[in-house]
Amino acid sequence: MFKIDEYLSLLRSEKLKRAVKIQSEIIHHARNFLKQKEFIEILPVIISPITDPLTDFRIRGEIECYGFKYQITKSMIFHKQISLLSVPRIFSFSPNVRIEPASRERSGRHLIEFVQLDIEMKGAVREEIMQLGEGLLTHIVENIKATCEPELKFFHRDLKIPEQPFEKISHQEALRRFGADYEIELSKKVVNPTWILDFPIDGREFYDREYSDESGILVDMDLIYPEGYGEALSGGEREYQYEKIKKRIEMKEIGLKAYEIYLKFAEKGLFPSAGFGIGIERLTRYICGLSRIEETRMFAKLPGVLGL
Repeated sequence: MFKIDEYLSLLRSEKLKRAVKIQSEIIHHARNFLKQKEFIEILPVIISPITDPLTDFRIRGEIECYGFKYQITKSMIFHKQISLLSVPRIFSFSPNVRIEPASRERSGRHLIEFVQLDIEMKGAVREEIMQLGEGLLTHIVENIKATCEPELKFFHRDLKIPEQPFEKISHQEALRRFGADYEIELSKKVVNPTWILDFPIDGREFYDREYSDESGILVDMDLIYPEGYGEALSGGEREYQYEKIKKRIEMKEIGLKAYEIYLKFAEKGLFPSAGFGIGIERLTRYICGLSRIEETRMFAKLPGVLGL
């Protein structure tokens, strides 16, 4: 059932108006920061024969055009890698569709349609892209505090400027200290954004690069917001060598045919790179101090709920 009264209430609310104003400023300051770092903005990809497999590659969101099957973009990970054949530093504000379990409606953190700021840098290692992420988040927070004082006051938000460098913890240590729900438990404990590093190979996707001297561990990372707001961004170094990519796809028990086009690019040659994606709605939620992610954007679509 479509809940029009709830939509009208939200659309008319001062809360949404103020959150959207802050969100517009987030995008503005992120774009300026990246342009100063000589990144080139590319247009987003909405449909493609290939997209991020994520947890279950079979949930595809397919449409058919001219007899060809396209998938709705889950993330631009492959397009980011391929775009580096043209320019060395790229970013895009990319709409993503991910069909989450209906039970995640209650989480306050999940939408099935959201916008991700996707960034990729040719020849970069993880530490470089982490430094970029720290600078980007700090730049955004500093400028929001300077330009959105009335909005922050409305939300009763005493926003803290992050202290660099951010702390780091390995995935193994986070799991040992905080258990299976380590992301949220860690987020509740820390007072500054914190990196989680070195995820096991079986819990991530085939495009994350494995350490050459440490089998089964990936050169990747997540950034966790403080105050219980959970994951901010996810990324790392990319696998770019054809045979290794092929092996990793087979390890995931995905048919090679599903990524035939991507493999053709890899066979011709991709560059080593690193990058990440940061969710705009989650960043808006953190900056505004909101309890629910659907309060951060117009026409939000929650898992299991009919949205406009």
